Amino acid sequence: MPPVNVELVNTGSELMLGRVLNTHQQWLCRRLADLGHVVTRQVAIADTGSAIQQAVREALGRADLIITTGGLGPTSDDITRELIANLLGKKLVENLDVRAHIENFFSQRGRPRPAQTSVETLVPEGAEVFLNATGTAPGLAIKIGAGSWELKAGKAGLLPDTSPVSPASPQWLVMLPGPPRELRPMFDHQVVPLLQHVYAAEVFICRTLRTTGIGESRVQEFVEADLQPLVRRGLEIGYCARPGAVDVRLTASGADARQLVGEGEALVQSILGASIFGLDDDELENVVVQRLTARKQTLALAESCTGGAIAQRITDVPGASEVFLGGVVSYANSAKETLLGVNPETLRQYGAVSEAVAREMALGARKKFNSDYALAVTGIAGPGGGTPEKPVGTVFIALASSARVEVKQFLNFWDRPTFKQVTATQSLDWLRQAML
Repeated sequence: MPPVNVELVNTGSELMLGRVLNTHQQWLCRRLADLGHVVTRQVAIADTGSAIQQAVREALGRADLIITTGGLGPTSDDITRELIANLLGKKLVENLDVRAHIENFFSQRGRPRPAQTSVETLVPEGAEVFLNATGTAPGLAIKIGAGSWELKAGKAGLLPDTSPVSPASPQWLVMLPGPPRELRPMFDHQVVPLLQHVYAAEVFICRTLRTTGIGESRVQEFVEADLQPLVRRGLEIGYCARPGAVDVRLTASGADARQLVGEGEALVQSILGASIFGLDDDELENVVVQRLTARKQTLALAESCTGGAIAQRITDVPGASEVFLGGVVSYANSAKETLLGVNPETLRQYGAVSEAVAREMALGARKKFNSDYALAVTGIAGPGGGTPEKPVGTVFIALASSARVEVKQFLNFWDRPTFKQVTATQSLDWLRQAML
């Protein structure tokens, strides 16, 4: 069976204004790929009638499965439901199950039901309804049978378009609400069973190996040639670079997909070795917390130029309280002296951004919290403050343990926020590798 052609249409003027990040594209593409359906096209459009109808009309001319997000709520800019019903020539009819759900939603919360939520009870004739477990707007799925049908013009103000589209097989158009907390459980629990029933998925395997400490071009240089025999057999390679990290993505489809990806993964592991910190959705901070937990060891931090960025990443991990004892953001020299015990003479002689101060910060943090490990960072984030001897981007990272204190110097030529992110990554990865 040929692969299912899937397209996403994300609606929302807030997306086009840059006020809201479009997380639907990444999340839905990932979930669909895991099901064996790789998205072939996705668009984001404003909440206007002409844009919505045009995007859906074009998608219906190409795709087997079209998924729209947003525009199903009760406000005046939620027009997706009406526009698509009009486009398909379907009437909107009240669904009593949706009405009961909405009434119960507000009753349980002790709040009156707003009158405008009545529009959410209207669904296109023949649509399957997905009740919303975390909100009021239902999701909808419409089966479009094989054969000719006409795209209608209506309240969107489009010129009539009677050009028939004749799908080779039945199409499905799925409409999902915009808020991620509503969309995601609805997709997983209600849309996925529909897709599994309707479409036979080709085996699709994707593996991501997450690396740090090596640039994107170097990663490709290391692995590309050795992977070519697998590429000729159907393996696909992709690279995704982020500040301080590079992902190597291996994908394959078909009966041999699992074997191809497995062989590719083993090969990349053998080449890149300790530079790989995790797989798929692993984050560096999760790996560090897991290793500290497994070793029953603890961590303290002394941060200057990163301003608490390392502590934030560590505390984003559930269970971090078992291993992270605390940290000091010693931005001022006086804080380095009073909170970490850095010698004023060391600061005077070498400056706050120096190997000597980083060393004393790490020792002070480890002593203060009585931890197994302590990381300390001090540097020049910029854009000002650099000198010929210590240009902007200079950073010293110290790692203290019961065995020793070591210091590494880096030059991170980035904007200020990226400098902090990269420095935090370098610090966490050094600790990770120290526990190998």
